[in-house]
Amino acid sequence: MLYIRASTIDNPENNMIKIGLLSDTHNYLDPAILTYFETCDEIWHAGDFGTIAIADELRKVAPVIGVYGNIDGTDIKYDFPLVVRREVEGVHFFMTHIGGHPGRYALPVLQELKEHTPDVFICGHSHILKIVRDKSKNNMLYLNPGAAGRHGFQQYRTIVRFEVHAGKLQNMEVINLSDEGR
Repeated sequence: MLYIRASTIDNPENNMIKIGLLSDTHNYLDPAILTYFETCDEIWHAGDFGTIAIADELRKVAPVIGVYGNIDGTDIKYDFPLVVRREVEGVHFFMTHIGGHPGRYALPVLQELKEHTPDVFICGHSHILKIVRDKSKNNMLYLNPGAAGRHGFQQYRTIVRFEVHAGKLQNMEVINLSDEGR
């Protein structure tokens, strides 16, 4: 059974929420990330932090919501669950580290997606940026921000920013950190 931490952002004024999304830092936090995320209300990390120091640095900018990944130790697992389900401004999110991709989801994730399809499914692990609608899952948005760290085979280090307002995602940006230096 998946461990799930469910929550709803308390936003009584129904304002826009700005999210910074990253994954697979593998114990390297590019200083540019802190600048890119300085206007975010929350930072979401889709696993493979590396160490808790990465989360602590991100917390200096905004509250961090995250899941642990396959390389993360007990320090990360103590603070972050395997799965997060959240509702933000009427949008249902489901985030885990190892999720697969449309047409080939990881088995525990596939079952969860069948039983409780979110509006947006977020995962990491592959180090490959991918943002696509899955028509077979009620047009769910699949979102993998790629890898923000230096470890791995990825050609580009990427992060994503987006806003959630009144039940919609808007102003989604992919930021290529590779331009900042590999």
